[in-house]
Amino acid sequence: MSVAWLNTGDNAWQLTAATIVGLQSVPGLVVLYAGIVKKKWAINSAFMAFYAFAAVLIAWVLWAYNMGFGNQWFPFLGHPGPIISMQNELTQALLPTSKTTANFPMATMVYFQFVFAAITLVLIAGGVLGRMNFKAWMLFVPLWLTFSYTVGAFSLWGGGFLSTMGVIDYSGGYVIHLSAGIAAFVAAAVVGPRLARDRENFQPNNVLLMLVGAGILWLGWNGFNGGDPYAASRDAGAAVLNTNITTAMSVLTWTAMDIFYFKKPSVIGAVQGMITGLVGITPAAGVVDGFGAIAIGLATGIIPWFTMNILGKRLSFFRKVDDTLGVFHTHAVAGFLGGILTGVLATKAGCVAYGLSNPGGAIDGNWHQVWLQLIGAAFIIALNLVMTYVILKVISLVVPLRMDEETLLIGDDAVHGEEAYAFFGEGERQPVLGD
Repeated sequence: MSVAWLNTGDNAWQLTAATIVGLQSVPGLVVLYAGIVKKKWAINSAFMAFYAFAAVLIAWVLWAYNMGFGNQWFPFLGHPGPIISMQNELTQALLPTSKTTANFPMATMVYFQFVFAAITLVLIAGGVLGRMNFKAWMLFVPLWLTFSYTVGAFSLWGGGFLSTMGVIDYSGGYVIHLSAGIAAFVAAAVVGPRLARDRENFQPNNVLLMLVGAGILWLGWNGFNGGDPYAASRDAGAAVLNTNITTAMSVLTWTAMDIFYFKKPSVIGAVQGMITGLVGITPAAGVVDGFGAIAIGLATGIIPWFTMNILGKRLSFFRKVDDTLGVFHTHAVAGFLGGILTGVLATKAGCVAYGLSNPGGAIDGNWHQVWLQLIGAAFIIALNLVMTYVILKVISLVVPLRMDEETLLIGDDAVHGEEAYAFFGEGERQPVLGD
């Protein structure tokens, strides 16, 4: 039976957007991780992402969604509780604290917000690939979702204090990427490094598979940023176009930097530039114009490149922490950068189209927006520094955070009794002893 509030076009777009965002994790980051690591860690790395996607959904519908988007409990958190009764699923989507409604069912809203939460945990995994105890990861996923992600989500999206202050985070530059980058760096430091031999030689086992995952990630971002107006609106179209403009510009810029400094274009570098572009435009996608998108792409192709390839190799602070995939640089640095540039480049017209009362950013004379963006970033950084550290220390009282040395030498076969490729003989199962 139809209801007056249901817009089938909006519902169709929202479900489509949610599905392609989900594809970014499964199979996007699953196969990207499987290809970008050493062969002996392909299964484990893929499975960390695959597990996180499933574990987040169950926690999300039983208690975490309402902590991020439900009725206010604290200025930074909603009341925990389930959201999967039939009455919940069929009613009109409503974020009660911010009084935001959408013309599709609550079930669609819950699923759309879930895929954002899931990819955040999958991104954190990138910082600890190749050594984190899988059982510790199983505990970390629901705990971090509960005590860190929901706080950021409610504060910026659910009607919490940062949103009422006027901080702009269009689609997760802070809630997802800055959070994931800080959490991954803290986790990498607390869990400890890979084996020395793995840090010295960690060549990707399948660059083409990595590119498949990267392509899914890039195009899946159309749903990531295009879905956040909660409607098949003109602002959704602007967000999708700007997302691709920034990403293309960032890829070209990162590649140019590689050629200038290393004298060779690197496909792995281009993928890093793709990621930083996607991350950088995320907080700004629907509120900047195409020229702003180009400017963000230039910045995300230069500054994270510099922190990763120059500062990351020269500063002992970065060398001591084994952030496997450089998540700090691609997500924390790029997310922070995108958030601040949102304060500079947001347009009045874009804010109006998205339903914000903000009078644009510095480009339209509102320099106060830059200050608000700094406040939002500071809160997210502090939250994730503290909560990630505490959660890991609590988990370490139950299970070891790092695999033992023998397991680290062998890899997938020791952890899962499986291996990624069976190119020997007729494919019979054989023990694998590491690299």
